[in-house]
Amino acid sequence: MADNYKDHPIGISGPADKHRLITKSDSAAVDPKPRALYVLTSGDLSIGDSLGTAITYPVTAGQILPFRATHVRATGTTATVVGWE
Repeated sequence: MADNYKDHPIGISGPADKHRLITKSDSAAVDPKPRALYVLTSGDLSIGDSLGTAITYPVTAGQILPFRATHVRATGTTATVVGWE
């Protein structure tokens, strides 16, 4: 497959080129840390940041969160998300 942009560096503001289902966990960190989260199913999403703060957000399917979450907590999360890298 041709890639006209293969020689261009991908910065944090550029498009992601990998995606993977995020496994919810109250202890394990998301590894590698995604550049954004994409919501597959609506619900609540409890995410942690680099300071260890966890906040639960109501999210809707199709929503993009431009947030580099360190954790997607099992407790408090009913939504399903994909990480974009």
